[in-house]
Amino acid sequence: TDPTTDPTDSMTETDSDTMVEPCEPGDGMGMGMVEKSFLWVANSDQSTISKVDTLAVVELARYRSDPGAGDPSRTAVSADGRFVVVNNRATGRVTAIAANLEDCVDKNNNNTIETSQNPNDIRPWDADECVIWSIVLPKSADHIGAGPRGVTWTLGSWSYDTCQFEDPKIWVGFRPQVGVSQMVELNGADGTIESTVEINPWNVGDSTWGPYGAALDFDFDTKEAFVYFTGLRGNVYRINDGDNSLDQWTSPGNVQSYGMTVDPQGRVWMGGCSGPVTRFDPVSQQFTSVPNTSSCYRGVGADTMGHIWVAANGPCGVVQIDAETAQVVQFHNLNPCSTPVGISVDTEGYVWVVDEFQGAWKINPADPNNDKTFLPISGDHYTYSDMTGGQIQNLVPM
Repeated sequence: TDPTTDPTDSMTETDSDTMVEPCEPGDGMGMGMVEKSFLWVANSDQSTISKVDTLAVVELARYRSDPGAGDPSRTAVSADGRFVVVNNRATGRVTAIAANLEDCVDKNNNNTIETSQNPNDIRPWDADECVIWSIVLPKSADHIGAGPRGVTWTLGSWSYDTCQFEDPKIWVGFRPQVGVSQMVELNGADGTIESTVEINPWNVGDSTWGPYGAALDFDFDTKEAFVYFTGLRGNVYRINDGDNSLDQWTSPGNVQSYGMTVDPQGRVWMGGCSGPVTRFDPVSQQFTSVPNTSSCYRGVGADTMGHIWVAANGPCGVVQIDAETAQVVQFHNLNPCSTPVGISVDTEGYVWVVDEFQGAWKINPADPNNDKTFLPISGDHYTYSDMTGGQIQNLVPM
């Protein structure tokens, strides 16, 4: 069973039998079979990023994310799948990598793109021509928790001329000093900081860490983008992308937010480590805790079939939750399994679970008991965020 829906023809026919392509967000998008899709896994101990083909379930290449011990932990993919950004929490470095050769840069002008060809082919820093830019944010030196973590792309601005989103941005959270956090908006093409939203004081939850997770919501009626982010065991925040105004909601005392996502209905979901998995509805402004989930639940992802998937550390596996009823559907054991951390849903609708010390699981949400595939990946993979681009792509109406 395929987790995606059947494609429908969105073209219109005029009286002259001329086929006219629609030009609204979502029109004509997602048609036909997915040709390529990648999962980007942070290898925290190696300061590299693995590029995984989600269709073939194979690791294709590795790229350095930092010249030193960057300790990467968050990867986020653009809506078109062309680029990934990586946050290195130890150094404050944010690095962008191109997924496609045509977006890589021939830096030495030899008419050849020199880039990693396999997982063992890790080029020296600044030698891989698919690593297209890298910047360093001024993180506080007092704690590794000050480094950049929460990250999301925006869709960009819709162009009626090209019938696609253009000029996407990246929002990244970090802590520049004790008691203060920032979300900075980066230019997706070169990493230039274009705007800054400061949260001062930053003193709720485990405030040694900066913004811990981030995800996008987009209103296609008003063309407004909203960037949600959370603190580690802290509150829920929202940047209104039009004017960069900031909203904040105080989490109930039992909410111990860890990983997070935003589902296609615009609701925020948070894993809880020593607290329940929790849903926050910004319309009703209500927090809803999922019963029987007060263990250590970490990364969170929303599929296209009405379910939320959460990485579980005790017991070891992944929990499937009904997004409407906020009730557990089933706990799925994984074997091998040591420490599931991140969750992402790919462009085909498959759920990916990254295990910190094992590799990655690909799960068909339409048949999770019988259709699971494991990919061993060497290293320590402390990986969260929208590492396939599925969360942001699922915002676009089909």
